[in-house]
Amino acid sequence: MILLELFLSFFKIGLFTIGGGYAMLALIQKEIVHYGWMTSHEFVDIVGIAEMTPGPIAINAATFIGFRSAGVTGSLIATLAVILPSFISVLAVSRFWGRYKDFSKVQAVFGGVRPAVAGLIMTAAVLLGLASFQAVEAGFRLRTVLIAAAVFFLIHFRKLDPIKVLLICALIGLFVFK
Repeated sequence: MILLELFLSFFKIGLFTIGGGYAMLALIQKEIVHYGWMTSHEFVDIVGIAEMTPGPIAINAATFIGFRSAGVTGSLIATLAVILPSFISVLAVSRFWGRYKDFSKVQAVFGGVRPAVAGLIMTAAVLLGLASFQAVEAGFRLRTVLIAAAVFFLIHFRKLDPIKVLLICALIGLFVFK
């Protein structure tokens, strides 16, 4: 039964989320908490792990959650389920895109989808931010806010490499949150 739940849940995530991995985070969190596969606090850790490992965040999260819930078979099922809708969609769209991309109705659809994707990503950022701040002890919350603000500044304004920033923050975490 858990394999079917994993497949249906991650297929739904892949099917109903437009805009990439970050847009999927809110739906992934809702699903895994609903089924009791993880808590919201554990989810934040999974996002961190998925960020630090190579590959798309949604696939990494699906693989990890599937493995934790049902072993290797669960990881294969969850991973397949999350990528299957995109695979089918890309095949369908690629067949017709060149012919219909300039149609006004197609452009109108994308005019509605673009801001929705931005809203989904903002929702994921807020959910992760709130869960991150709740996951740390009260004495560390100010430090958490300062690190988050510093990361935003370094990446957005200083254009530092996000990988380097993540590695630096991991080292800072060893000293600040021990």
